[in-house]
Amino acid sequence: MEADKTLQYIKEVLQKMPADWLNLTTHRLDIYDEKMAKVDFLAQLEKLFENNISSTEALSELPTAYDYIRLGHPLSCLLEWGIAKTHDIDAQNIIGFSSTTTPILAILRTNLFKGEDTKILHVGRLPDCFDAATIKKVYGYNFETIQIDNSANIPDHNGSTILLTQKEDICNFKIHPNTDFQINTHHNFGSILVVNGTQNAVAEIQHVRRRETIAITPANTVHVLNQFVGNPPRPAAIDSSTNKAKVIQSIQEITGAQTTPSVGSSGLSIQYAIMMGLVDHAIEQHNGKDIKFIVPPNCYGGTNDQARRVAGCSERIEVMDLPVDGGQDMVRSIDVVLDKIAQLDAIPYIIAEIPTNPRVEVPDLMQLKAVLSKNRSTSNGTNAIAPIFILDQTFCPNVHFLGDNDILADVQTISYVSGSKFPSGGRCTAGFCIANKKAAFVMEKIDRHLNICDNEATALQYELLAEQLPSMNQRIHDAYLNTREFVTFVEQILPTAKINFVSHELAEQGFTPSVFSLDLPTKGTTEEKRENHKRALNLKLINLMISEIPNESKFCVSYGQLKGCYWTIPATSTQGTTKEGDKDYIVRVALSASMDLEHHKMVFSEFVKEM
Repeated sequence: MEADKTLQYIKEVLQKMPADWLNLTTHRLDIYDEKMAKVDFLAQLEKLFENNISSTEALSELPTAYDYIRLGHPLSCLLEWGIAKTHDIDAQNIIGFSSTTTPILAILRTNLFKGEDTKILHVGRLPDCFDAATIKKVYGYNFETIQIDNSANIPDHNGSTILLTQKEDICNFKIHPNTDFQINTHHNFGSILVVNGTQNAVAEIQHVRRRETIAITPANTVHVLNQFVGNPPRPAAIDSSTNKAKVIQSIQEITGAQTTPSVGSSGLSIQYAIMMGLVDHAIEQHNGKDIKFIVPPNCYGGTNDQARRVAGCSERIEVMDLPVDGGQDMVRSIDVVLDKIAQLDAIPYIIAEIPTNPRVEVPDLMQLKAVLSKNRSTSNGTNAIAPIFILDQTFCPNVHFLGDNDILADVQTISYVSGSKFPSGGRCTAGFCIANKKAAFVMEKIDRHLNICDNEATALQYELLAEQLPSMNQRIHDAYLNTREFVTFVEQILPTAKINFVSHELAEQGFTPSVFSLDLPTKGTTEEKRENHKRALNLKLINLMISEIPNESKFCVSYGQLKGCYWTIPATSTQGTTKEGDKDYIVRVALSASMDLEHHKMVFSEFVKEM
């Protein structure tokens, strides 16, 4: 009876759900508490369920679920809640993945730190992309795979037991008491994991989904939910081959590179494939040598956290800090750290954002080229291993670094971009990477690990990128013009504020971001009082903008969207996992090409009057 009631309620929700549930890739921070995200959303959803309320208005008022669509979103939470209700399981123990293999990797990673043996029992074949030998060698995970005829008789095992089944009906589980984890996979939709028991590390597995892959996409979740409740089948899956060809061509035209790019389900999916591909390359070409990932300590929290998670799985991998922002010179920092790594005869991989985040700084590119090209020697006098430069170009994906005549043509460079920003205009999370000719040799490894993690972009993501990429550079240009005008206005009306934005000279070189950071003037008799006052001002400004212009201004971490204006405080959003001393308690503002700029000026003027 309870199961029937649950399914009927989900049917009603699917009919009346807010359009944003299907179309938004980013969350609203004004109705978001990260520590309570799924718990709070489901608690409020449960109240609506108990009172049989499914109106669009009521659903719209539910608190934001999780962050972006990596860790989860309203539809994925609804799916997980529905499966849990019909199987009498805690909803926290149901986790959906867009990937078929990453839930396995998540469990293996968890068990690596627990020192626990893992048996993977699979009915039928393992996913084609599950490369057991590479996973053991490169990721360092220990496991045994055993094919079984059916799941009726599963023996006890002293370690962890994973039961893996390929199913068309991905929501159909029969929980076996001798399993610790059960995973249903579907070739189009991804997978659903049931964590069988409270002793297993749900939070750690969810964090893998947050950092190395994404949840089942909203569009695919709708397919699965309709199948779950017995609604008529949705239209057939999109044929991505034509769209993929268009996307590849667009990326090559935009970047000026003629190598073949890789397109993943999110920016962090791509970054993870880059990192694991480079680790694979290092093991193959420089076996026994240590690997050093060089990362700015205040960069985007996902990058920072992921790098340290990769390093945590191997004693041969270490993260080294690269101070690049707020008075620190990127070129000087790279020179110093590469000298240290050369003396250690280790392998240097540098991850950096240009422009930097959140202070929108650009290093001297000729000096950068020189320091990355510099010949260095080990302590034994032999030639040091040349660095590979991994460039996060998300702020300015239109700038050419990789072409034969571009500034980094002779430096081994891989560029990557988060697709939820300018490439898709906020319509999907898919990201991409591409190498110049000097680094083209490593793309095969990157593709290999993108495939192992089953993290390639979905058919719909390819379709959206194919639609949006051709207009990206024009949108970047138009959004920059709005941003420059707003920055100039703020400089005039509040000259005591410190604004971080590109100079006119950098803009003439092609660096035309639509993001700037604002360090508001403050007051107080002590440093603590001044800092507290500034933090209060930050929130006052943001709350005023989103309350006065709710249709355009959002308290949100993203940028590059097709319309509107986005406000955030990096320290409490994008730098969530960054060390406290490296966080930036300033306002980051992102403008689009389509917005009421005069209205935003007017409201900002009101804020200045009330300071």
